[in-house]
Amino acid sequence: MRVRRFVNLAVAVLALGLGGFAAWLLALPPAPAPVTAPPVPAGEVAAILDALRPPTRERPLVAIVGINDATETTDYLMPLGILRRADVAEVVTLATEPGPVRLYPALAVDPDGTIAEFDSRHPEGADYVIVPAMSRDDDPLALAWIRSQAGKGATIISVCAGAKVVAAAGLLEGRRATTHWYYLDELLEMSPAMTYVADRRIVVDDGVATTTGITASMPMMLTLIEAIAGRGRADSVAQDLGVSERDLRHASGAFRLTRPFALTVLGNVLTFWNREELGLALSPGMDEVSLALVADAWSRTYRSRAVTFADATAPVRTRAGARIIPDRPAGQASAQRLPAIGDRPPAHALDDALGAIEQRYGDGTSRVVAMQLEYGWKGGKMEGWKY
Repeated sequence: MRVRRFVNLAVAVLALGLGGFAAWLLALPPAPAPVTAPPVPAGEVAAILDALRPPTRERPLVAIVGINDATETTDYLMPLGILRRADVAEVVTLATEPGPVRLYPALAVDPDGTIAEFDSRHPEGADYVIVPAMSRDDDPLALAWIRSQAGKGATIISVCAGAKVVAAAGLLEGRRATTHWYYLDELLEMSPAMTYVADRRIVVDDGVATTTGITASMPMMLTLIEAIAGRGRADSVAQDLGVSERDLRHASGAFRLTRPFALTVLGNVLTFWNREELGLALSPGMDEVSLALVADAWSRTYRSRAVTFADATAPVRTRAGARIIPDRPAGQASAQRLPAIGDRPPAHALDDALGAIEQRYGDGTSRVVAMQLEYGWKGGKMEGWKY
């Protein structure tokens, strides 16, 4: 969920006065009761894997596309880090125009090229195109390129609210799909002929895959690895990521706008004088999946923002070859600093970050962050990365 979107909602509600605010708040449901995710039939899993198998190349070509001014942090970097870790495909990061891709709510990256350069090098198109959430669903360059790639036979994979971009490209009409819980109503308005599928982290229909919220990019990429290279390779990568169990099931009923969520966000927004800038060190070879998850989580508290720094101003190359552009030189970094991204597996890095957020800002804020990431945290309604 975009931070600005909810802040604007909070301001609008407060403008109604205390009576209007109280009525709006009371209309929200309380925290949902624990929900058990229903199992996904084996035949459905097999059909998903079959639908995702590479159509032509033995070593598929995967293009991750973003718009320059704002593309979601984890949606853009996690697929890159996981797929290159697996070494089962050629993976490139693209921007609609020359220059860096500013990620939100944190980080900036120097992509491998532009969509025009990609088309020049690969006129036959990609095997897979990954579409993250973007600050605008109607970017004409992005929409035209996604439609073009679909027309050339690429499987289009949206992550999180990237489904809205795919919908704006006209590719969800008549298909089954899912998306981040917060944007479901908006997606259904954009594609009224779309059929929403609940309780699934991944839905694949006729060359288009969609996922639930931000953290779903991890099971999506593991599923894609299995489709390309088999279960053994996917399990090996999952273990390297710190995922002991994986499943496509999802407890959709656990994620919704609730009274505790709204009260926590409004309280954090109103204590604007307590806003913190937290420095996050960049170092060569660091894990970009962990980096993305940690920076994303700390920048969704409505109390803090992660800002990167490095010894030099040049981009810092990560383990998988992403080039992260520092926000600040080390000498100008924030006095308050987050722990360095270490060797902990990425799945554990997110749990560590949520635990630290709880210690710093309280249980309510850690749950707000997990809800935005659509991740089962603690008394959670799911079991972490399992679903």
